[in-house]
Amino acid sequence: MLLKDIKAIYHKELDAHYAKEEVTSFFYLLVEHYLGWERFVLTIRPDIVVSKEQEQPFFEALSALRLHRPIQYIIGSTQFMDLDFFLNENVLIPRPETEELVRWVLEDVASTSPILGNQVTDKLEVGLSAIDLNQNSKAGELRLLDIGTGSGCIAVSLAKSLPRAELHALDVSIAALELAERNAKEHRVDIKFTQADIAHLESLGRPFDIIISNPPYVRELEKAEMHKNVLDYEPALALFVSNEHPLVFYEHIVRFSCKNLIPGGSLYLEINQYLAKETRLLLEKHNFTDIELRKDMFGNDRMLKAKLF
Repeated sequence: MLLKDIKAIYHKELDAHYAKEEVTSFFYLLVEHYLGWERFVLTIRPDIVVSKEQEQPFFEALSALRLHRPIQYIIGSTQFMDLDFFLNENVLIPRPETEELVRWVLEDVASTSPILGNQVTDKLEVGLSAIDLNQNSKAGELRLLDIGTGSGCIAVSLAKSLPRAELHALDVSIAALELAERNAKEHRVDIKFTQADIAHLESLGRPFDIIISNPPYVRELEKAEMHKNVLDYEPALALFVSNEHPLVFYEHIVRFSCKNLIPGGSLYLEINQYLAKETRLLLEKHNFTDIELRKDMFGNDRMLKAKLF
């Protein structure tokens, strides 16, 4: 069968459900995944033919896309911070907004060094050889914790950019940790993973310089705003909180951070855009200072940073 005919079938079957450009993107992602060909293959070889065996996974994927299964789960991977991550339905699909949170951490670490401060690349691949975050933490001894690591995208990205730091990551889900460990191994980074519920965790040894978290924060009442591919396939455990107690995970994270951040340590949080004021008040209540709110690329209140003195 001609590859261009499969592409035409994709548009015929899916254009009513997705934007035309999105369908084209799906198709070429699958071409790269199943055939290992670049997306311009049809430009240079418009009459390329695929075998019956080669075309079969395309039609299986088409059936899944009709049911709104996310393309990332279909191919079993996604990109985050220009790195490839294995993915499955035990973890959330990493969002570009979360990349902004990671970049904020890396920018702050880099800014503490006059040498590195002006050398942050687009990928923020900075080392720690010249970094001294504060007087309590020597260069190369920076300790960071990712709470609710999921696929490990935050922890692995930080570990890749900060190779001399000590990275820890925890999650309540054993299945999520298995995937995160696989991603850490794939990228050859050393991360200490812990299976634990932050609601009942008191300590992980020595205090941390930085704690970062993207916890569940979507209220049940917000489900009406969400797409079917999220509601039907992404893990509810990692997404939703009750309408009555929407900051429950932030309360546990803040409590833990009060006991497990060094003096002057920083807490970075991805937050619900509708609850920025309430989350800020929670930090103030627990004596965090230098609180800074940032909007994401879409103009939504999405990130908070605070210090503990």
